[in-house]
Amino acid sequence: MPRSSPPDPAAALVVSVEGLHKRYGSRAAVAGLEFSVRAGEIFGLIGPDGAGKTSTFHILAGVSEPSDGQVRVLGQPPREARERVGYLTQQFSQYPDLSVEENLRYVAGLRLVPPELWRERRGPLLRRLGLEPFADRLASQLSGGMKQKLALCCALIDRPRLLLLDEPTTGVDPVSRRDFWDVLTTLAEEGVTIVVATPDLVEAERCHRIALVQQGRLESLGSPAELKRELGLSRLELQGAAPAAAEPLLRGGAIVDVQTFGDRLDVIVNDAVAGEAQVRELFRRQGLPLLELRHSGPTLENVVVIRQRRQAGELPLLPFPHPTGCRHQRSDLAIDARQLSRRFGAFEAVRELTLEIRYGEIFGLLGANGAGKTTTIKMLCGLLAPSSGEIVLAGESERLRGPDLLRRIGYMSQKFTLYDDLSIRENLEFYAGVYGIPASLRQARIDWVIASCGLQGQEQLLTAQLPGGWKQRVAFGAAVLHDPEVLFLDEPTSGVDPLARRQFWSLINDFARRGTAILVTTHYLEEAEQCNRLCFMVAGENVIEGSPGAIKAAQPGQVLELVLPPDQLQSATLLLRRHWQPWRVSRFGDRLHLVLDDPEREIEGLRPLLAQAQLSLEGLRRVPPSLEDAFIGTVQRARARQGERP
Repeated sequence: MPRSSPPDPAAALVVSVEGLHKRYGSRAAVAGLEFSVRAGEIFGLIGPDGAGKTSTFHILAGVSEPSDGQVRVLGQPPREARERVGYLTQQFSQYPDLSVEENLRYVAGLRLVPPELWRERRGPLLRRLGLEPFADRLASQLSGGMKQKLALCCALIDRPRLLLLDEPTTGVDPVSRRDFWDVLTTLAEEGVTIVVATPDLVEAERCHRIALVQQGRLESLGSPAELKRELGLSRLELQGAAPAAAEPLLRGGAIVDVQTFGDRLDVIVNDAVAGEAQVRELFRRQGLPLLELRHSGPTLENVVVIRQRRQAGELPLLPFPHPTGCRHQRSDLAIDARQLSRRFGAFEAVRELTLEIRYGEIFGLLGANGAGKTTTIKMLCGLLAPSSGEIVLAGESERLRGPDLLRRIGYMSQKFTLYDDLSIRENLEFYAGVYGIPASLRQARIDWVIASCGLQGQEQLLTAQLPGGWKQRVAFGAAVLHDPEVLFLDEPTSGVDPLARRQFWSLINDFARRGTAILVTTHYLEEAEQCNRLCFMVAGENVIEGSPGAIKAAQPGQVLELVLPPDQLQSATLLLRRHWQPWRVSRFGDRLHLVLDDPEREIEGLRPLLAQAQLSLEGLRRVPPSLEDAFIGTVQRARARQGERP
C-alpha cells in the first residue's frame, strides 16, 4: 500500500528559510519569515492578500534574491537548485497559441529532457492529468482547470524534487480542483516535496503542515489538527428555519464568531456548554425555530479568519453613499431569458437555457470550467449576441448595448477589468466617467470604494502593484460605483483570502437588500450557499435549479461521513475509489464523504473492506449532502446522461 502518513520529522530538509526579508523600496513584503519543509511533505503557506506569499515563492524559485536572511533549497542557494524545482505561478505561463503537446515538448526542451525520456514520460504524464484526449488542442482553448493541469504537467516533465505552487487552483471548478489535489497527494507519496499557497482552506486541510503568514511574518506553524486545537474554540452547527434572521442576534457572551451557510449557522464559541445554553436561550426568547444543534470542532477556515481578525481587524461595512434606492418591485423580473443558445461553429456552448432573476435576488450560476457560464453572462448583459432565444434585461428587449441600459447594469468579469498602468484612483475616476456619475457624487463614491478596500493612503498605487485579491476588491468597487440595478459578477472572489471573501459577500448582500438583482458565478461552494437560488450548468444546459437547501434535498442516495486516523485518509480514499466510482469518494478536511445510491445494501460491505486493509474506521454516520456533494454528484450524473445520448 502506498505511504500515506506524514513525512518523518527526521526526514531531510528540502527547504530551509531563516530570517527571510524582502523589501521593495521602503515597503517590506517579507519581514523575518522562518520555516522549513521536509522531504515528501505537502506544506501550505497560508495568509491574506499581501502577506508576502508570492514574494516568498519568487525567492524559493530563484526568480528574485532576498533582501536579507538565509534560504536553502535542496541544500543550495535557490538559483543553483532551479533545475530540480518545478514552479507554477499564479498567472498561466504556457503559450496560448501552442497545443498541449507542443507546450509540453517546448518545456521539455528548455529543461534539457533527453528525447528518449520525453517519449517515455509524455503519455503517462498526459494520462495521469487527464489531458491525453486534448493533446492537439490549443492552450487558449482549454478551460481554467485544464490550463492548470497543463501547467502542472509542464512542471513535472523533468521529474522535479520540489514543486512550488502559488494558488494553483484559483479559478478552477470543484471537480477539477479535487482531481488536481489527488494528483498532488500521489506525487507526495512518490517522494516529491510540495509547497503550496491556496485561498481555499478546505483543500489546505490536505497539507501535512501549514505556516500561517501575516504581513510577511510567521504567525503559527503546525498540522491543520494542531492549529485547530491551538485555537481553543468550539463550533456549533445550527439548523433552523431563519438563519439570516438569527445571525445578528448571536453576538457577545460565549460567542466569538457567526457565519450563515444557506440553511445553517456556524457559531464559534469559547465554551461549548455555555455557548449552547446562550444559543438556545436566544432562539427561545425570539421565538425562532431551532431544528438541530450539533457540536463540532472548528474548521481551518475558522482558525485563519479569527487569527486574521485578531491581528488586522475587519474592514467595516460602510453604507453606500447617496444610494438611488429600490427602483423596482421585488416581484419584477430583472433578467428574463428564454431558450437561450449560443453556437461557435459546430460547438454549442449554451443550449436552450431559460433563466428568471428578480430584483433583490442573488442568483448563483454554477458549473465546471467550460460549462457555459461566462458565455451566458456575456449574452445576458449584451456583450455577445445569442444564436437563438430571447432576453429581457431591466425591462429592455431591444438595444441591449444601448448607453442608457449600460449605465443601469454593472459587470465584473473573470479577468481584471482595471488598467494596470493607471493608479487605483485613476481607474475609479475613469469608470465614474464612463458610467456618467454626476460630479457631485463621484468623490464620495470613489472614497467609499477605497475605504471599503482598506486602501486609504494607497490610492496612488498602480493597480499592477496590487496582489490579485486586492485587484478583485477594487474591480468590484468599480463595477458598483454607479449603483446598478442589475449586477453581473463572474467569479468575483477568485483568489481572495477567506476574511476578504466574507467582506465581499457582506457588500453583495447589502446591494441585494437595496433591490439590486445580482447574478454571480463562483467555484467556492460554501459561499454559493449565500445565494437565494442556484442553477447548475453542465455542457451548456441547466440541469438543476432551486435554493441551496432544495438542491441538496433533491440529491439521490445517501452521504456517509467516515472518520479515520489522519495518516490513513489517503489510503482509505484510494481503496474506496477502487470499489466505487471515484467521484463518490471525497475528502472534507479530516473526514471522508462516500455517496451511496443504495446505502442499505452497500454499507454492509464497507466495514469489512476497511478492516481487511487494516484501516481503522473510528466513526460512521449518515449526513446531509454538502453543496459540494450535491454539485459533484449532479455534474457527474448529468455528464453520464449526456454521454448516453445518441
